[in-house]
Amino acid sequence: MELGSNFAQKLEPFLLMGKTMKAAAAAKLIQDATSAPGVFVFSELLELPNIRELGKSEQHEKYLSLLQLFAYKTYQDYLQHKDQLPPLNQAQTTKLKYLSIVTMASDKRILPYSELLQALDMPTVRELEDLIIDAIYLDILRGKLDQKEGQLEVEYTMGRDLEPGKLEVLLFALKDWASTTSAVLATLDEKIAAVANESAVAKVAAKEHEEIVQVILKDVAEKQKENKAGGGSATGNSSGTGSSSRKAGMTTSSTTGVDREMRMDVDEPTEPSKGKNRKAPQADVVKPQRKRNRF
Repeated sequence: MELGSNFAQKLEPFLLMGKTMKAAAAAKLIQDATSAPGVFVFSELLELPNIRELGKSEQHEKYLSLLQLFAYKTYQDYLQHKDQLPPLNQAQTTKLKYLSIVTMASDKRILPYSELLQALDMPTVRELEDLIIDAIYLDILRGKLDQKEGQLEVEYTMGRDLEPGKLEVLLFALKDWASTTSAVLATLDEKIAAVANESAVAKVAAKEHEEIVQVILKDVAEKQKENKAGGGSATGNSSGTGSSSRKAGMTTSSTTGVDREMRMDVDEPTEPSKGKNRKAPQADVVKPQRKRNRF
């Protein structure tokens, strides 16, 4: 159930009785309604003709003012006009203090204990915190007691009756809020568009950078392949040159061996009967020795 949605239902029995009660009975009805548990809204009761008739009676006028006090005002207003109003019982006093917290929270969401103690005429912080806790359990407000900072942090409150003449003020406040909200939303839209644009630009730049990196990597890979291919060819040429050299050496060696054999063939003597223009072997010639004269 939504916060405060049953408050109007609690008022219905008093509305039914108010349609028939007049004068003192109507005044007594106001006392009962302002003291009844769970009844925190009173505008419909104020609109009943029999209740409005109390304003024309000097004797009962103050009860109409009492009902208006609970509908629109605060505990401080009661203290200021106490002589013109009926005395409050304990239930009425507590209820009016609940409603006063709601009114204070409509102006600001952080309520220091010092302000609450003064506005509600509470003697101690302990009693103030007990009052706030009871209001939270009754769904009059939602909030958190910050004992360290000494303050009440209000999250949400019930809505009070709207005082006559305050509708224009409320409409102006709502229009101002709507204008401020529109300006904030427009600013947020601009920021979102700017962020989206920057993101798109960043994506394009990242893509271009990636393409450049891929091109560079491809060039490096191709150069590495070319270098490997060039090294293999040089090694092959060297091997071929070595083989050619070895072959040339073997050929030279073979040729040299053949030449040697040919020379050997030329130098060896042939048989006497064979070969043309060969000299006949000469016999050994014994040289005559000279005789020496003896004296």
